[in-house]
Amino acid sequence: MAASLVFTVRRREAELVAPAKPTPREVKLLSDIDDQDGLRFQIPVIQFYRYDPSKAGKDPVEVIRKALAETLVFYYPFAGRLREGPGRKLMVDCTGEGVMFIEADADVTLKQFGDALQPPFPCLEELLFDVPGSGDVLNSPLLLIQVTRLKCGGFIMALRLNHTMCDAAGLVQFMTALGEMARGMHEPSTPPVWNRELLNARDPPKVTCSHREYEQVADTKGTIIPLDDMAHRSFFFGPTELAAIRSLIPPNQQKCSNFEILTACLWRCRTIALQPEKDEEVRILCIVNARSKFNPPLPTGYYGNAFAFPVAVTTAGKLCESPLGYALELVRKAKADVTEEYMHSLADLMVIKGRPHFTVVRSYLVSDVTRAGFGGVDCGWGNPAYGGPAKGGVGAIPGVASFYIPFKNAEGEEGLVIPVCLPSDAMERFVKELDGMLKNHIQPVRGGPNSGFIISSL
Repeated sequence: MAASLVFTVRRREAELVAPAKPTPREVKLLSDIDDQDGLRFQIPVIQFYRYDPSKAGKDPVEVIRKALAETLVFYYPFAGRLREGPGRKLMVDCTGEGVMFIEADADVTLKQFGDALQPPFPCLEELLFDVPGSGDVLNSPLLLIQVTRLKCGGFIMALRLNHTMCDAAGLVQFMTALGEMARGMHEPSTPPVWNRELLNARDPPKVTCSHREYEQVADTKGTIIPLDDMAHRSFFFGPTELAAIRSLIPPNQQKCSNFEILTACLWRCRTIALQPEKDEEVRILCIVNARSKFNPPLPTGYYGNAFAFPVAVTTAGKLCESPLGYALELVRKAKADVTEEYMHSLADLMVIKGRPHFTVVRSYLVSDVTRAGFGGVDCGWGNPAYGGPAKGGVGAIPGVASFYIPFKNAEGEEGLVIPVCLPSDAMERFVKELDGMLKNHIQPVRGGPNSGFIISSL
């Protein structure tokens, strides 16, 4: 079983890869959406690539290192360092120092990871090594990339990004450019656009929308998830599972998207599993990409954070005791809140309130990365066998977030794999609740309900 896979990774000393040519020495301000407290962390992504016989003699480490230096000529802010100014304003000092790069070899084949490549990945901390002192938000490399050759000729490219620099769409744009350079292009097909001022606060700033996702809630009952003894599991939702959940929805709500229905289902199961008191407020935050909400839309090539965390709030009792349609309606309404005005109001709130963190107490955050495009990043060895978030539960408060990742199971069914991170006892209740809702249609992808949990140290 891949979960118990253990292997050795030999790493070279980490190095800095600088842009291949001189780049402008300047200071660039991040937007007022970029530098909010909830994005001041490192986010891990991992791409697994198969061996390609036509590439025999080509070293993926060399190809990617060289392509990285060329890509940084266009994306030179990534080669700089973040500084903080008055009012906690973040800016990039474009120093050209470079991004951190690690060359590695692992005594394992891609096949040994199993057919179902999905988080949590064994030995992740070996495949994406946290170089001591490199993970700070300020004055540290903004990207860390580790390329690990595998025994079979395949390789793994793992990457860690300072989230204030860009969102999933922006990161994929950068990775796509890296892939293009690795395949011999001389410039990215989509030129990068900075223009962070498009998402800055207005003058004077004025909050015009309700932003309950930033309410500062006291954790009076100690319900922030404990960090020790966390179970990390992935669940597959294919056509069968989605149909089973849809069957619980009244006819007038059948137009709702799979994302909305799944989110309502997971939020409810997770809340039941965590057993908050009935009168406690619980929240679901849905990440909504706002690029298309602007008129005119944000320019193609904009790689900053361009999303919001709209929230639905209810009491635990109401959520757990009402039919699924109740949670679904809340999720739908929250998503519909995001408009151009909402984004401007959000930027204004950041400036007025000192860039607060979104509410984490009794919150669950979901992010759909099915359209982000991680699965299409080709460095010359074709599309990855898996591409996307390296684990669920990332962020300043582990355990709060889940990603919806496109996935094909061993039977060839297309669906989503969703990593969930919960305390072990809550995970048992979560599986039981989910099983009940799906009338035993679903199996967690790794191991059945009684096979013992995959515990990951976060």
